[in-house]
Amino acid sequence: MNHNTPLSPRPLHHLSAGAGRRVLTHAQLRAHGVSAAEAGEQCRSGGPWQQLLPGVVLLHPGPPTSEERLHAVLLYAARERTVGVPVQPGTDQPPASPYGEAMITGLAALTLHGFASAPPLPSLEVVDVLVPRLRRLRSTGPVRIVRAPALPVPEQVTGLPVAPVPRALADAVAVLEDATAVRRLLTEAVRGGHCDPAAVVRELTGAKLLNRPHVVDAVDALLAEGRALAEARLYRMVRDHGLPDPCWNVDLRLPGGPHLGGLDAYWPEQAVAVELDTRAPRPGRRPGDDAAWTEHTRKREHLERLGITVVHLTPRGLRDAAEQQAAAVHTALATAKDRDPAAYVVVLPR
Repeated sequence: MNHNTPLSPRPLHHLSAGAGRRVLTHAQLRAHGVSAAEAGEQCRSGGPWQQLLPGVVLLHPGPPTSEERLHAVLLYAARERTVGVPVQPGTDQPPASPYGEAMITGLAALTLHGFASAPPLPSLEVVDVLVPRLRRLRSTGPVRIVRAPALPVPEQVTGLPVAPVPRALADAVAVLEDATAVRRLLTEAVRGGHCDPAAVVRELTGAKLLNRPHVVDAVDALLAEGRALAEARLYRMVRDHGLPDPCWNVDLRLPGGPHLGGLDAYWPEQAVAVELDTRAPRPGRRPGDDAAWTEHTRKREHLERLGITVVHLTPRGLRDAAEQQAAAVHTALATAKDRDPAAYVVVLPR
């Protein structure tokens, strides 16, 4: 038999245009008239096709490209649900993704998101794919199955469903023991503007990874990085939106009295303060977290009783909605004359 002769009564040469079309499941091949036996014949040693994963065929010889490999991983994870992309009952529209609910996660996802500290796709021996917890799938060869009771909404990157950065980070950190690699990934997530520290910490907490010392150290560095970036954005917001210069990074005290707390910015004449909310609660992480939250609330209430208006800004707000954040501060400054005079406080550098 000539292995280069198509066996399908419906030739497949028209499917070779894109990487996704050059990787098909046995079910998809059957939809094109290729039986399992015929597919097996084509995948024999020296044949024009090859089986990349159980039930997944590459329609050309030679090694797969990185894109073809990713398509194969996704098809393996959703192969019984991709028979020609079935139409949903009661509608003429196919499902949103031919891969069902499966999505790329872990290091491969971070590479797709553009992380410089993530390894290039060809160097990854294993690709993580996120699926619902009840799916009956096994990790095999280059595929590691990651299960979750609730899946995030995937992002489309180069036409592939990819887990959002916080979830991909958690799945990557779960299998990394190199403290330096973990720290680089977490730092780049914040420094590169991919996500906020709080979102990362929530995912790490949910994955029960905060009992690992090297992860805890990386999270501490992440939070410090997040605060430094938020402070820089706060300086830029004040400058770019024409707000008067405040006293930066100060401590307030009552004359001859107790310490009232530190603030990121303070306008003494208007008695308006700005505090950056860079907290990222870590449930079960440290006994002092609850105490810190209580102290934070106490400070705010005490300042407001003294007639000081406290405007809380978040790193995400400064990043994504600086104009609205500046408007909130401007409103507080402009309405200061309509409020009762605040108590006299001593302003000290922090």
